[in-house]
Amino acid sequence: MTDRGQVAAWLVDSDPCIRWQVMRDLLDAPAGEVATERARVAREGWGAQVLGLQQADGRWAHAETDPEWICFLHLAFLRDLGVDPTSDQARHAVGLVRDNLTWHWWGDKPFFQGEVEPCINGRVVGIGAYFGEDVRGLVDRLLGEQMEDGGWNCEQENGSTVGSFHTTICVLEGLLEHDRASGRRDDVAAAISRGQAYLLERRLFHRLSTGEVVDPAFALFGFPTCYHYDVLRGLDHLRAAGLEPDPRMAEAIALVESKRDADGRWPLEHEHEDNRVIPMEEVGQPSRWITLRAMRVLRWARSSP
Repeated sequence: MTDRGQVAAWLVDSDPCIRWQVMRDLLDAPAGEVATERARVAREGWGAQVLGLQQADGRWAHAETDPEWICFLHLAFLRDLGVDPTSDQARHAVGLVRDNLTWHWWGDKPFFQGEVEPCINGRVVGIGAYFGEDVRGLVDRLLGEQMEDGGWNCEQENGSTVGSFHTTICVLEGLLEHDRASGRRDDVAAAISRGQAYLLERRLFHRLSTGEVVDPAFALFGFPTCYHYDVLRGLDHLRAAGLEPDPRMAEAIALVESKRDADGRWPLEHEHEDNRVIPMEEVGQPSRWITLRAMRVLRWARSSP
């Protein structure tokens, strides 16, 4: 198998948005070097490309029929790329959205007040917290929508009584980002813990009732994920939250390990067409995004005593 250092070098020979995360998460580079590389995301490569597509009214190109959804996809993508939220480019882009975009399907509510679906609202919380916007009202709403099993579900208003993996991961990521940006709140921390237990009790992709795999697509790794759940996304959240690996993650971690090819890389297995922002990688080919995320998950999993 290819040496880990060779794979890391392949990752570094890439876009700044991947390179800075490799430096931070795999190479333990000094914080100043990581920050310098991260600053390039807004000026070069994929990050600059996405920022450059925004129009003067805050909308992104080709968003005539559903501008807030397209805006949502682009801001979520910029957050996933790790663009420095304090950069002039990011502040300008987010300011245009804050001042101009509303959810026209939901009473023209301002963008950072969210809409009605907790999956989308979870991502809006994450976006808002990351870029320094006030999303406390939306956080409180999500806390009140947590279900008895610890999850969240966009179909709750239609009678669903159990959580959804897709919705739960979106809310968990958003609440974690808010907790880090705004300081720990006991009620938010408790909700995050219950949501994480929802994932762990189901071994990250099984039904609690029967033990069956919920959806075969959960075992296919894609990026960007937007509102779609997969096992790697679930593990990467637990890693980012600082949880200690435990036996309930073992099958999911083994699944990640099983997808590494002979060169030590991971393929892009799936592309979610409904949230494609810009072309980056080809399905079926080695993916720097999947490889980065898989390697940092495995590094975390193996660090446990």
